[in-house]
Amino acid sequence: MMISLSILLLLFLVYTIVPTVFIRVCGLGITKNIKRNNRIALTFDDGPNPEYTTQLLDLLKRYKIKGSFFVVGSKVKNNPDIIKRMHEEGHTIGIHHFDHISSWVLSPFHLRKQLDMTEKAIMECTHEKVTFYRPPWGHFNIFTQIASKKFQVIMWSDIFGDWKVETCKNDLLDQLRKTSTEGSILLLHDCGETLGADKEAPRYMIEALEVYLQETIKKGTQFITLKDL
Repeated sequence: MMISLSILLLLFLVYTIVPTVFIRVCGLGITKNIKRNNRIALTFDDGPNPEYTTQLLDLLKRYKIKGSFFVVGSKVKNNPDIIKRMHEEGHTIGIHHFDHISSWVLSPFHLRKQLDMTEKAIMECTHEKVTFYRPPWGHFNIFTQIASKKFQVIMWSDIFGDWKVETCKNDLLDQLRKTSTEGSILLLHDCGETLGADKEAPRYMIEALEVYLQETIKKGTQFITLKDL
């Protein structure tokens, strides 16, 4: 029994954690920074959310900023008008699985299905090819890069824990201020409905983000969408 459990654990590690660590540490086939000085790419995961994504789009429009949204396919199906608005206002829209589920628990077939279903949902709204993909939680399995080879895999240079209200209220603005303007890809969240997140967190993320945008724009930093890479 112990030998069987050890073998199962080893197989799990080889299928999940080993490729995740290897890919992320070595930067194999992924993008974590943009090669443009004095430019920042704002990226948002887990939406669309009918309340907070709309508020975020209003904020970005007010400051004439284009962002990049990695969306959950099931939420795209429920909120197509938000996706259409993102597209019309010039934002980049990428894949974040059809369900917010880790690649660690997906077979190669089910991973491919998650990608295909989300791609289809997005294209039904935008009528454009989908280029970018970010796996939920940044988790890879041993087949992820094969299954997603038609997409550019985008990770991040900075992540802030903004899925928690306390972090957004107390720490997020200071963390944003400390980020580099030398080609950073910032990861924020416009939906608090995923496992471990606080539902109200995006409200406070948006408040902190507005202050950060005001300060950073005054310094001459420009924000770009991933389509501009």
